[in-house]
Amino acid sequence: MPEEFKVTPWEVTGDIDYDALQRSFGTTPIDDALIARLERYGDVHPMIRRGIFYTHRDLVQILDGYDKGDRFCLYTGRGPSGNTHLGHMMPWMFTKWIQDTFGTDLLFQLTDDEKFLFKDMTLEDTTSMAYENALDIVALGFDPKKTRIILNTKNVQKMYPVALRVAKKVTFSTAKAVFGFDNSTNIGSIFYTTMQAVPAFLPTIDAGRQVPVLIPCGIDQDPHFRVTRDVAPGLGYPKPALICCKMMPGLNGGDKMSSSDENATIYTTDTPKQVKKKVGRAFTGGCVSVEEQREKGGNPEVCAVFKYFYYMFEHDDARLNELAEKCRSGSILCGECKMCLTERINVFLEEHQDKREKARDVVGDMTYDGFEW
Repeated sequence: MPEEFKVTPWEVTGDIDYDALQRSFGTTPIDDALIARLERYGDVHPMIRRGIFYTHRDLVQILDGYDKGDRFCLYTGRGPSGNTHLGHMMPWMFTKWIQDTFGTDLLFQLTDDEKFLFKDMTLEDTTSMAYENALDIVALGFDPKKTRIILNTKNVQKMYPVALRVAKKVTFSTAKAVFGFDNSTNIGSIFYTTMQAVPAFLPTIDAGRQVPVLIPCGIDQDPHFRVTRDVAPGLGYPKPALICCKMMPGLNGGDKMSSSDENATIYTTDTPKQVKKKVGRAFTGGCVSVEEQREKGGNPEVCAVFKYFYYMFEHDDARLNELAEKCRSGSILCGECKMCLTERINVFLEEHQDKREKARDVVGDMTYDGFEW
């Protein structure tokens, strides 16, 4: 992997070469043949068409089994270290598309233990934030009859025996090689990946038969599941399959939206005024002056505003291409794009925030094994 970027489950830095990352991790590209196959099941999600979800492990086997009547389960998650932002929502929206398309059950893991171990946060902080994040999960409209939310510290009685069996199969040497741990790493962090492995096995445990699992996630989470896949056969579980996405960029032009840069991050709890201010400061591909941009045009490929349309806020490919051409020709200016994006985000957030408040009445009904918040 080139030295100019770094991607781990806890840190993403530098300009990411996603093709190089795919080769380094050993995942398989989602090619035209696989996209054509996905079209059999309905309209392919724009995140597939545009190469945002771009690589996988054993997705073909999942589809082969599904075609034979072998239903699979979905599993994804979130580390509750802060409020939910659009970068978190992006893969969740894709996960909902899979659930709606294939009628699958979903386990959604909130790893309050992970953020306690890796961040300067108390368990009370991470558990409280997990509840807030869960409201966003419910508000997205996952099927309440097919979706269960796991909170590691609440579901530990069910999870810990499974995690122990995983832990016995994973050496410290493997953990160091995969995650870059060293002698200063606390032992809880070293153990943690075994807890993230557990939901991949719970559908098989609960059903009493082999249940295939598909994990939609950011490519930065792949190291956890390489370990999970390595130990699964020895424990009698099917290897989980993965479908991985690129990271949602930040408004500052960075490759990943980060909660540590609040000015470049749109949260689901932001007000219209906050959204307008943040988008107004966004990095663009425009020229220094209006005159120069009218003459030379802009560069949508590097523009954070355009990327937001590309990733989330313009599903129509023709309209997206038209916007890009207008930018390149200088017939539309950065200010106009920012105004349009601000409106799109605020319309989305207004509806989402209303659903988020209503979610407080039902979030307790969607917990795994019926735990109480």
